[in-house]
Amino acid sequence: MKTFFQFAERGTTYRRETLAGVTTFLSMAYILVVNPIILSQAGMDKGALFTATALSAIVGSLLIGLLANFPIGIAPSMGLNSFFTFSVCIGMGVPWEIALTGVFIAGIIFMILSVMKIREKIINVIPQDLKFAIAGGIGFFVAFIGFKNAGLVVSNPETFVSIGNLSSPTTLLAVFGFIITLMMLVKGIRGGIFYGMVATTIIGMIGGKIDVPHSVIGKVPSLEPTFGVVFTHLGDIFTVEIMAVIFTFLFVAFFDTAGALIAVASQAGIMKDNQIPNAGRALLADSASGVAGAIFGTSTTASFVESSAGVAVGGRTGFTSVVIAFCFSIALFFSPILSVITPEVTAPALIIVGALMATEVRHINWNRLEVVIPSFVTIIMMPLTFSVATGIALGFILYPFAMISLKKWKEVHPIMYILCGLFIIYFAFS
Repeated sequence: MKTFFQFAERGTTYRRETLAGVTTFLSMAYILVVNPIILSQAGMDKGALFTATALSAIVGSLLIGLLANFPIGIAPSMGLNSFFTFSVCIGMGVPWEIALTGVFIAGIIFMILSVMKIREKIINVIPQDLKFAIAGGIGFFVAFIGFKNAGLVVSNPETFVSIGNLSSPTTLLAVFGFIITLMMLVKGIRGGIFYGMVATTIIGMIGGKIDVPHSVIGKVPSLEPTFGVVFTHLGDIFTVEIMAVIFTFLFVAFFDTAGALIAVASQAGIMKDNQIPNAGRALLADSASGVAGAIFGTSTTASFVESSAGVAVGGRTGFTSVVIAFCFSIALFFSPILSVITPEVTAPALIIVGALMATEVRHINWNRLEVVIPSFVTIIMMPLTFSVATGIALGFILYPFAMISLKKWKEVHPIMYILCGLFIIYFAFS
């Protein structure tokens, strides 16, 4: 097992990998609750969605762990489940069965692009400075999510955002968790993020702000209402409207996953010479999980940026992903316990992980203006637009223009020019 996952080469142990897997699971377990809530508004069965969410996470995490040896968790994407429900099903009036078929087709196309190594090629030709910007930008994005979940940052009609209610018990709970986690990490306690989440949960239950589960074991909901529905609606996708939907699924999922892979590989020290080892296998695992998820009955899956929480406590190999899959398997039968994993519990971990990931910006060449501006836009637009893909797209548009203005156009890979054009078209017609 140690040889298969290259423990010696990556300087890790079973204890670190297991702790990392549990930490990542706890950071992304909210998807088991939130995904069914969002997709059920499109008319889908909430019980079946819970099971489909768990199964797609199990399949995806196992695939990326065993095929690519990456410490990453895969589950239904938060951004794309909202797009699926509110833009496609409610906004455009597309029945969920047909929309889910669109997700299935997008996954098939992803698999083809992965097998042909087109996705791997695109990721590897991204300039190194932009890769550091993507990793750092995702750090700011993850931290922003953490501050939002903690109630420290709230919406404001006059200033867009402002500080939240610091006297709120749940916000104070998150602040407590943040301080405890910070102190443990500063003291060099490995696994401080995980222990901080445990401490926050216990204090929350003692203070009555987190409900103590009334039972431990719950019945696994039937998958029948959603399983295999995509196969009965393949003939309904050949319209301009649905093709546009499929393209959007492709675009957002592609660059959400690319961003997560770059960020985690950089944070874990896996990326060498601007190349991500086994990137092709990782992308194939990601796309295959998307196909499986659509068959089970959930929207597009993606590599979770919350995986960085596990990397922060020592996760370096695919064994971490195997542990994540095992945790999701247990969660199928112990769903009542998931009620204790509230946003306030995971918020401190996300803020601190965001801070750790943001350190990647130090590698950017800040002395070159043609690098600084595209990198800065990539970083800042991720949290401001609440989209990793949008930040990447804007950076990819600006970088070629900056290089052309300096007559350095030959230093830019042709694929970057193609992507620049595609992103301009996407923004023009989206």
